[in-house]
Amino acid sequence: MLLNCDLGESYGSWTLGQDAKAMPHIDQANIACGFHAGDPLVMQHTLALAKQHKVMVGAHPAYPDIVGFGRRSMNCSEQEIIAFMHYQIAAMEGMAACQGLTLGYVKPHGALYNDMMSKAKVRQAVMHAVSSYPSRRPASGVTQPPLKLMLQANSQAQEHLKQAQDLSLELYFEAFADRCYEDDGSLMARAKAGAVLGHDAMLKQVKQLAQEGTITSASGSILRLKVDSLCVHGDNDAGIAAITSIRHLMNQASADQT
Repeated sequence: MLLNCDLGESYGSWTLGQDAKAMPHIDQANIACGFHAGDPLVMQHTLALAKQHKVMVGAHPAYPDIVGFGRRSMNCSEQEIIAFMHYQIAAMEGMAACQGLTLGYVKPHGALYNDMMSKAKVRQAVMHAVSSYPSRRPASGVTQPPLKLMLQANSQAQEHLKQAQDLSLELYFEAFADRCYEDDGSLMARAKAGAVLGHDAMLKQVKQLAQEGTITSASGSILRLKVDSLCVHGDNDAGIAAITSIRHLMNQASADQT
């Protein structure tokens, strides 16, 4: 199981997150593409950090909503979603290529991610956007591995996998280290008490997932999830401390299994 983190979300004179502290402990960096956060200099700097620490690079596209940090849903057509995703993916891929890096996957941000998980039409548009992004670059003739799409592991994972396979699209299924789950595998709404786990509860959930492949829902049900990557957050000192603890715990679980 890999660790992924949302990074590169500073903008202009505004600094958000502690990317330099988070990057050494993760496997995948979901880097903002400018539509909810990030700008060319921030993208360049974040990619350089990823290269330094040999971290896989992913595009983190959003609705065109920089004022709302990409957290507001927008009523976009399928054509609009495909177009603004291609725009952001291409920007990240080009910036990555300038540093000799290859883009590996796409993880939508914020409201686009939530809409992808809850609305079939949005999910279909997102899948089309990623699957139709060309692996052969016309200018150079170079062929890169097709991009993968990262989405949430839940009770509909097999249905989502079938939809992706119909488009010859590969998926990364992710779980969230610090979020409480409902019985159907969806995340508990942040407005509910207990939706965000404290440090000890978070580590307990990660340990259970790493060792047993399950999590315990808010009601006490045991849910088995197919998880390829675990999302962690590094936007404050507590988050960085949590990433360090999670990395140690996962390394230990991996060693125990071998």
